[in-house]
Amino acid sequence: MARKTKISLGALFSVFFRIGLQSFGGGLVSWIYREVVTARSWMSDEEFLSGLSLCQILPGVNSTNAAIFVGQRLRGAAGAAAALTGLLLGPFGAILLAGLTYKTLLGTPGFPALVEGVGAVAMGLLARLGLQASRGIRPGLAPALAAAAVFIGVGLLQWPMLAVVAAVAPLSIAAAWPRAAANA
Repeated sequence: MARKTKISLGALFSVFFRIGLQSFGGGLVSWIYREVVTARSWMSDEEFLSGLSLCQILPGVNSTNAAIFVGQRLRGAAGAAAALTGLLLGPFGAILLAGLTYKTLLGTPGFPALVEGVGAVAMGLLARLGLQASRGIRPGLAPALAAAAVFIGVGLLQWPMLAVVAAVAPLSIAAAWPRAAANA
């Protein structure tokens, strides 16, 4: 698709900067699509989606891959740098500001207790999620042993979670395999 006007590096940076600031918790690719294809018509639907397919098979985060793809497609290497910098600079600044604010507030009376309270609430929510998720597990000795092994290894012995799960998962799968084959 031939573009009539050359998109400025500043415009690329600005669009991706706003996307980076407004998109917490994912969904950035859909924001990028909306801004680049729908709102500004910088790329065609087909051009963006074919690039997105490539972005999804490449290593790395899809949104950063998409920013690099769009920037490169519109303005070459400088465009890729402008889009990626715009996408990452806002959240980076927000995290630095949050860290500085946290460090400053640590000296405020009562703030450490507040943070501990928020941590306790988070642990309660996590425990509730665990209990809710465990309701879907079939009762039996193998699931109970797997859960106990992970709890003891990670929670009590403080072994690395990845190593414990890597050791317990194959045993858990092997124990569940005959039941899955019988239900098929």
